[in-house]
Amino acid sequence: MMCVGVLVGATVFPDSLKRANATCTLAATGLLIFSMGAMLGGREGFIEELVSIGSASLAFAVLPILFSVVFVYLLSRAFMADITRRHAEDAEHAAARESVDADGGEATMIAIAVGALVFGVAAGLAPVSLPPVDFLVEHSDWVLFALMFFVGISVGGSKGLIGKIKQYHVRVFIIPFGIVVGSVIGGLAAAFLCGIPLPVGGAIASGLGWYSLSGVMLTGIAGAEVGSITFLANLLRELISFFTIPWIARHLNYPTCIAPAGATSEDTTLPMMVRCTNGETVVLSVVNGVICSALVPVLIEFFHALM
Repeated sequence: MMCVGVLVGATVFPDSLKRANATCTLAATGLLIFSMGAMLGGREGFIEELVSIGSASLAFAVLPILFSVVFVYLLSRAFMADITRRHAEDAEHAAARESVDADGGEATMIAIAVGALVFGVAAGLAPVSLPPVDFLVEHSDWVLFALMFFVGISVGGSKGLIGKIKQYHVRVFIIPFGIVVGSVIGGLAAAFLCGIPLPVGGAIASGLGWYSLSGVMLTGIAGAEVGSITFLANLLRELISFFTIPWIARHLNYPTCIAPAGATSEDTTLPMMVRCTNGETVVLSVVNGVICSALVPVLIEFFHALM
């Protein structure tokens, strides 16, 4: 769907509808986060699970993010200086973004993300079944497809990006390399702090934010408790990314914004990337998400062999 959106944005999408596309992107993001919260709150024994493994899940979310940010920041400063400099193009992009911003900026997007998450969890915890919420959770993939289409339009409307990306060649692997190394080191540190075997900790962090696949894989490999930690940790990583990307964009550099998102940088966290960075970084974010997503099962199986 994103490829279709890029094609539409690059060819027939009128500039006069950019504001409407930004609003649709925001609405789809809110719905997606709401469905994630509802899914989380609707998990059987969620409250008990949160009490028993909440601290471990938080550690396996925060430490991989922290180390990923450090590694990507250092690597991007060393090998991607032409991107990290905030040159005139960045300023022009920021001005253009404000001109089509239909909803008040990053603060509004963060507020909507928080509200959607809170209301989603509350809906999931409701003692009675709520058919509209159940329908949304069951069909959240359709919301994601719509979100990818809207984001694709934004990317396609930015001219000349693919030509710029071609000049990076092997440097497109720098960001995913930093994310993988930082995540694994963060996972090993979290395992040490939580008294979990190091290979298990490496496997949990290897989810890179892809909570559904990694949660299922680790449940089969290491049992229900580790699977639950993996699910919650990687879901928290995805949610925390929404709130850290704006700060990183302002205080570090644009490529480092991709670090917290990990494998989700190609889909659910992409709208925040669109809002806070530039088109060049958005394309790098998509490339990173594809690479990291492909590496998740490989990394988990690697650590499985060490258990």
